Amino acid sequence: MSPLNNTVKLLLALLIAAITSTVSQASAGLPTDQIKATVEKAQMVLRDPRLKSPAKQSERREQLKQVLFARFNFTEMAKRSLGPNWSRRTPQEQEEFVRLFTEVLERTYGDIIESYSEEKIVYIAEKVDGAFADVNSKVVTARGEEYSINYRAQLFGNEWKVYDVVAENISLVNNYRSQFNRVIAKSSYEELVRRLRDKNEFAGAPKQ
Repeated sequence: MSPLNNTVKLLLALLIAAITSTVSQASAGLPTDQIKATVEKAQMVLRDPRLKSPAKQSERREQLKQVLFARFNFTEMAKRSLGPNWSRRTPQEQEEFVRLFTEVLERTYGDIIESYSEEKIVYIAEKVDGAFADVNSKVVTARGEEYSINYRAQLFGNEWKVYDVVAENISLVNNYRSQFNRVIAKSSYEELVRRLRDKNEFAGAPKQ
């Protein structure tokens, strides 16, 4: 794979393992267990013969979204992606930003979610520090290439929610924050919101 774009395409690999993927586990705890359970639910959707036809794409993706996105804390991801500008927004603006940011991720990764068929996901280790955890994994492609995929999660009740994903030391949140801060610095927050509403903006993989 080539540099940034293909690396970022692996950001959700752990949660979007497809039909023939296999998952092995070297070190397990509650955060890893919950992510593994999410993977298995996604696999069931992808294996469902009733949902495989092109005509069922919308239904298939909606079911995948319900399974996979339940593991993400989009409010925290949006807050961290906006950085210091978050505290300057009203509650209504924050709510709108979370919605728009979530829609960006849906558009960006819709096709990627269904594109993995031969990758092997290996859980390596996890580190828990109070209410925060890092789940370390790697993706092994059919060609034998390996890429690190690390998930940062926070505990809410009994659920570990992902708030950032780091692929090959590239953070999803940091990448989006760089883009968003650049727009705000050059123009305004209102311009950022306008671009977020534009389905053609931020549609590709995030870039530094």
